[in-house]
Amino acid sequence: MNKITSIADVRRHFLNNKEPVYFISATNFNLLGIGDWVGNFRHINYIDCFEGQQRNVFVPKEKFPRDFESIEDINNYLLEHKEVIDFIQSRADGEKAGTAAFLMFDEHTEEVCEQLGLRIAFPPAVLRQRMDNKIETVRIGNKAGVPSVPNVLARVGSYQELCEVSKDLGNDLVVQTAFGDSGHTTFFIAGEDDYYKHAEEIEAESEVKIMKRINCRGSAIEACATRCGTVVGPLMTELVGFKTLTPYKGGWCGNEMFAGAFTQEIRDKAREYTFKFGEALREEGYRGYFELDFLIDMDNGEVYLGELNPRVTGASSLTNVAAFAHSDIPLFLFHLLEFSDVDFDLDINEINERWAHPESVDSWSQLVIKHTDESVDLLTAAPRTGVWKMGADGSIAYDHYSYHPHAAESEQEGFFLRISGAGDFRYEGADLGILITRGRLMDDDFQLNERAKAWIDGIRGQYAGQSLQDPVVEQVAVSHAVGGGNFKIL
Repeated sequence: MNKITSIADVRRHFLNNKEPVYFISATNFNLLGIGDWVGNFRHINYIDCFEGQQRNVFVPKEKFPRDFESIEDINNYLLEHKEVIDFIQSRADGEKAGTAAFLMFDEHTEEVCEQLGLRIAFPPAVLRQRMDNKIETVRIGNKAGVPSVPNVLARVGSYQELCEVSKDLGNDLVVQTAFGDSGHTTFFIAGEDDYYKHAEEIEAESEVKIMKRINCRGSAIEACATRCGTVVGPLMTELVGFKTLTPYKGGWCGNEMFAGAFTQEIRDKAREYTFKFGEALREEGYRGYFELDFLIDMDNGEVYLGELNPRVTGASSLTNVAAFAHSDIPLFLFHLLEFSDVDFDLDINEINERWAHPESVDSWSQLVIKHTDESVDLLTAAPRTGVWKMGADGSIAYDHYSYHPHAAESEQEGFFLRISGAGDFRYEGADLGILITRGRLMDDDFQLNERAKAWIDGIRGQYAGQSLQDPVVEQVAVSHAVGGGNFKIL
């Protein structure tokens, strides 16, 4: 086909797409609604959030007992499942089975995809793994001129060693290991007692990131490194560590897209840093979708690099449904374009300038609701996926089925995506579901507002469980749960 030179060309190309495109993951949460933009797009998932109602979601009917230790395990299980293989082959065009995107994948995933004739729309797993290293992120940032919170990178073998290498950072520290979810691998250390709670994990590492603890707000920004330059999305606030949403201190539990959350100066700085970092990633050989966490120092307005996620993320669900995405195209389409065989030449600077305007950013928020108690039980009832309405008294009720967050038309409505359903085990850290709604869910002090609290209470109130008294049964429940509390599936 002719070279793509405009957003209209990109839209037309993907709407007329004939090659099968798959998002293979535990759920379809990260790329909600992308099927509206891409012809022949299908989700292949382990969890059916839609009770069979969603046409472009394929979930194998037969489930074989497996203990998953990572989301890569889930994806490899799906790719080797006969029902999934038959489904992919039934839609293949000769030897070309189509293109696959993942939240996470490894070398084994690459081998299976090659056998199935699937092209992976991401850089190689070994490169992604290197980019995912928090220590490597600091080094790339330094090279690109994107500063991190004052830190040192060092091996730590004792509390005394920690104090010695970090003497210029003060006594209140944050220690991160190279890999892992921030809710599990970020340690807040203000004294010796704090250190010994996490000493085993810290001392097992060849190198850790030791940061000065600052008074900060978490934020996230997604982008896509293409051959024409880096496309940068809007700056979002991160919801972190709220006890009503997550049992993990420092654990991500949602996002808020609101242009006024930070000053224009801070937003511009974060976008500039993201563009610089994207260009540095291109030099490293990485291309495609990525997300950066930034820490905004509330005392002096400094913008610091937090960490890199070289993938689509939990924030992608908001990035790809916002107004700027619908006036142009969702950010993920730039990613698919980069990994297509199509020749394109787009004016990335013009797109970035347009997306930087506050009026391009409408207000959306999402809550990731986990089970926060230490108890384990078997769910007997769960809220359905679809649009829920909130009454004047704060109570909520199911309104109608939908697969898309845009179906929630006002702040009194919310789109709920059910993750855990009747028959699933409910354990500490289990993902119950995600609520996406228009408007803000935090106040100006970055605390949950009353509407957020009402939604959380309302959703939790829709769940019911049967107690498990037998500790053996309880242990089996957690070991056979998706995620088991040890890795995130979103």
